[in-house]
Amino acid sequence: MAFIRYYVGDVVQMKKAHPCGSDEWEVKRIGTDFLIVCKGCGHQLLMPRPKFEKAAKKLVSRLPKHE
Repeated sequence: MAFIRYYVGDVVQMKKAHPCGSDEWEVKRIGTDFLIVCKGCGHQLLMPRPKFEKAAKKLVSRLPKHE
């Protein structure tokens, strides 16, 4: 399994959809915990790094400066 480095501004597709129906989240803060924001309704969620990395399905988009 490949290691994925996440950056602030990345949009990630999660394995489970949010109750609003969206499964895409934007990364707002990284570190020991990840602050992610739902792209559908704007709900913010603070999630520990191991739980985030397990729940993330794929990287949808990344800012050009991090490619």
